Amino acid sequence: MDISVIIPLYNEAESLPELTAWIQRVMSENRFSYEIIFINDGSTDNSWEVIEELGAKDSNIHGVKFRRNYGKSPALYCGFERAKGNVVITMDADLQDSPDEIPELYRMITKEGYDLVSGYKKKRYDPLSKTIPTKLFNATARKVSGIKNLHDFNCGLKAYRNEVVKNIEVYGDMHRYIPYLAKNAGYTKIGEHVVQHQARKYGKSKFGISRFFHGYLDLMSLWFLSKFSRRPMHIFGLWGSLMFFIGMVAAIIVGTTKLIALANGQHLRLVTDSPYFYIALTMMIIGTQLFLTGFLAELISRTSQDRNKYNISKEI
Repeated sequence: MDISVIIPLYNEAESLPELTAWIQRVMSENRFSYEIIFINDGSTDNSWEVIEELGAKDSNIHGVKFRRNYGKSPALYCGFERAKGNVVITMDADLQDSPDEIPELYRMITKEGYDLVSGYKKKRYDPLSKTIPTKLFNATARKVSGIKNLHDFNCGLKAYRNEVVKNIEVYGDMHRYIPYLAKNAGYTKIGEHVVQHQARKYGKSKFGISRFFHGYLDLMSLWFLSKFSRRPMHIFGLWGSLMFFIGMVAAIIVGTTKLIALANGQHLRLVTDSPYFYIALTMMIIGTQLFLTGFLAELISRTSQDRNKYNISKEI
């Protein structure tokens, strides 16, 4: 099969027939063999009934129905598991992603050898309250991930080699960082293609401003996991040892100052009356806790079932 199109959706019944007909026309014109996988993420409208009707008319259409709303990442994960096409295309169901972009995305994967191609909605039909945070968010993601050539990490329209989607795990809200997940899995040929952004035709956006705050937290979490998941002692042990050392030096200075004063017959207040003593003691305690945290995390990572799970690109 040439292409698998994965479409997560939540309450998009109105747009599904038009989107399906559009995809079918593009596939027919380019003579692609294909499948469309709709992931119904707990919709409360009649989206599933529409999918069933479409599937009854076309055997290329498949559907997965979640019992409740889990989110976009679980929907993509289930779609990736089922995808059979050599190239996997993801797109949103709200008609803001144009299926006319599919042939070029397919060509970039199959002819130019990209592992992943992300869409870039250069001209957007979104309000400033959405576009400005998006620009800041993408600038931060580029800096943290090291993928300098992507301008729109969260664009729903992406293309992948099938091998890529089978070797990454999309969980939580990590769909925003699929290029980063792919890079961490060893798929470094990541490209970008400017795509047309359509104005929303039906309904309204399902994402609020909170997604930007969640996105930054997820980005920090992913960065930490990519850097230290297999060697947590490197970060906890380093900072723990550093804080303990500084605290110990401070305690020695406080104690030495007291001893020198006693030797010279000077009267100084008790060591325990000095705030520096408690600062030094606190740093030593925190340093010890951080070191022990790193040690325990190291033990856990070494006994993890995935401690030696590595993606192998070829084997003879």
